[in-house]
Amino acid sequence: MMKKRVFLFTCCAFLALSSFGQQQLGQRPRVKSPVVNADGTVTFNFYDPTAQRVSVSGDFEEIHNKRLDMAKQENGVWTVTTPALNPELYSYSISVDGQRFVDPSNSYVNRDISTLSNIFIVSKSTDDKGHLYAVNNVPHGTLSRVWYDSPTLGQQRRMTIYLPAAYDGKKRFPVMYLLHGHGGDETSWSDLGRASQIMDNLIAEGKCVPMIVVMPNGNPTCNAAPGWWHEGMYTPDGNAFNQRGAKASMEESFMDIVNFVDNHYMTVKKRSGRAVTGLSMGGGHTFGISRLYPETFDYYGLQSAACRMPRGIVPDTPNSNLNQDYDEQMKRLFDSKPKLFWIAIGKEDFLMQMNTDLRKYLDEHQYPYEYYENDGGHIWRNWRIYLTLFAQKIFK
Repeated sequence: MMKKRVFLFTCCAFLALSSFGQQQLGQRPRVKSPVVNADGTVTFNFYDPTAQRVSVSGDFEEIHNKRLDMAKQENGVWTVTTPALNPELYSYSISVDGQRFVDPSNSYVNRDISTLSNIFIVSKSTDDKGHLYAVNNVPHGTLSRVWYDSPTLGQQRRMTIYLPAAYDGKKRFPVMYLLHGHGGDETSWSDLGRASQIMDNLIAEGKCVPMIVVMPNGNPTCNAAPGWWHEGMYTPDGNAFNQRGAKASMEESFMDIVNFVDNHYMTVKKRSGRAVTGLSMGGGHTFGISRLYPETFDYYGLQSAACRMPRGIVPDTPNSNLNQDYDEQMKRLFDSKPKLFWIAIGKEDFLMQMNTDLRKYLDEHQYPYEYYENDGGHIWRNWRIYLTLFAQKIFK
């Protein structure tokens, strides 16, 4: 009899607690955020009944100050709806009483150096950028994180490699080397740049040649992305371990990457099957690689490039003949007749003057190049565009 009473008491207690738990769950509104509406507007929702001020900040070009104040509802949910946004991949965060947070209702998060931001995509047709950056029902390539040996740097290093869906280990494919900017690593182009989605979609639509894409780590003092090598979970700051110095520069060690890729994958092992492009610091690396190995690559793409020229060599400045080595490197490069030397930059980019100086130099020496200029500054939104354009220009 006593056992029956204990059992009944336990069951009643469990039911009471379950009822309490369900009641509490019922009191907290289910929040979905963001909601991409059919008209291209986007609604953000955030639950915090105790907050005094909540706002959303993102890379919304359609919003003047990039910030939207949210309004509090009676149920403690803060909400705001944007004007119609153009097709694009957007990043945003939420500010609660002055503190920055990722949106707890959105599990899609990217890291840019040490900053975490949520992302979402707006798409209105199969011909827009939003569709291009999305995962669509097309054949998918394989994305791998690969370790390789760099004798020049004396390190085991990591890179990301994209193999197109058609890669079967029998047919040879050309290779595009895709370089990140300052503070980035071997995950930047695949995560922030949507490189695999862009390549999958372009290849499926017949807009570019199927190719291998190699995305190395461009920091010679770091073996891999933060948390993925023996230094552990340090805080990324864009300058990690630079004080140590390196045995060689990224450009000087670059052929270690090319040799590894050629030895481990079915590649077109000649100049016509190799392209190199990069953004910002990676654009500077591309520029240096073009001068060090003028007959190794046929296609060069400088995206918002940190293409600093030697002092005194910029046209219309005193002592413009100070760096004879630079002149000789550039002459050797263009005498070798690369198939493409491409420069792309946004009108508001803080590196515009460097790129303008480089173009003046090229014009003065009648060296052929292609130039693309668009709106905006030093931002991923532009670099995704530049990758899309460059990939369609090469290996044809």
